Amino acid sequence: MSKIKFLSAVLLSSVTLMASAAETFPTRPVRVIITFPPGSATDIIGRVLTTKLTEFWGQTAVADNRGGAGGVLGSQVVAQASPDGYTLLINSNAQAVNPSIYAKLPYDTLRDFTNIAPIVSAPNVLITSPSNRIRTLQEVIQEAKAQPGKVNFASAGVGSGTHLSLEKFKMMAHLEYNHIPYKGTGEAIIDILAGRVEYYFVPISAGIGYIKDNKVRAIAVSSIKRNSQVPNVPTVDEGGVKGYDSGLWFGLWGPAKMPPALVDKIAKDVDRALASKDVIDRMTALAAVPMHMKPAEFTNYVKSEIADTAKVVKAAGIKPQ
Repeated sequence: MSKIKFLSAVLLSSVTLMASAAETFPTRPVRVIITFPPGSATDIIGRVLTTKLTEFWGQTAVADNRGGAGGVLGSQVVAQASPDGYTLLINSNAQAVNPSIYAKLPYDTLRDFTNIAPIVSAPNVLITSPSNRIRTLQEVIQEAKAQPGKVNFASAGVGSGTHLSLEKFKMMAHLEYNHIPYKGTGEAIIDILAGRVEYYFVPISAGIGYIKDNKVRAIAVSSIKRNSQVPNVPTVDEGGVKGYDSGLWFGLWGPAKMPPALVDKIAKDVDRALASKDVIDRMTALAAVPMHMKPAEFTNYVKSEIADTAKVVKAAGIKPQ
């Protein structure tokens, strides 16, 4: 046998073995690193998915919370893991935000991970106190332009998703305002209720109860489409800021260099999970919308989100930590 034929045979054998391994995956429990603590949105969404994958696989998808540094610590664990599919990552769009927020990450977000599949997206909602005379997004914009730098907008902290939604709104609507960062959503909502700050892009999962109880007024949702939990609340895009789309999304990653057949197998299982009625019902209750993309599409989406975030962070003058 010639050397070329021998190498071709070896390559074909390797491809066949990888394909076979993908078909039988998993044969033991799969460790799924969740980058935020128990009770967080990332944890809640992640456990809905891991529960369904456990059912599909006949092997436990073990949720392992590794919170810290805005998702960096958990991501680092996966970046350093073997690319055999038995260590996976569930993160929020912090995965795309962190390259702009941190001056030096212990990994390269594009080089050291395999983008497997998105999970769900969930909008933020621009809210105000019911005592505020402002009722529409156009009125919010007019008020801010009439008093540049004086209207108060809250965030859950510099660099948070709520801050980035706000900065993107500022950039696209050409506004100036007074940014008031809080330590978290809870504190920001307290001051909205008290009228000490006028506006806040609250994560819908945290704000939905206040909205439905009419304790706050919902002005606009940050997603490009309306949300089924607040169907009468228009989008920012509908309010006149065309093309605006911002909020939370969640995804599944693995270490770099995972075999393509294995990536496709896991991605298809995630897609099937997101299409199942019980998962749809659970995600709908969380005001989250399932996302369906193939791995290549998800890779392009992650790249575009990293680039988009970098523009917003630069425009906001946020200095990497």
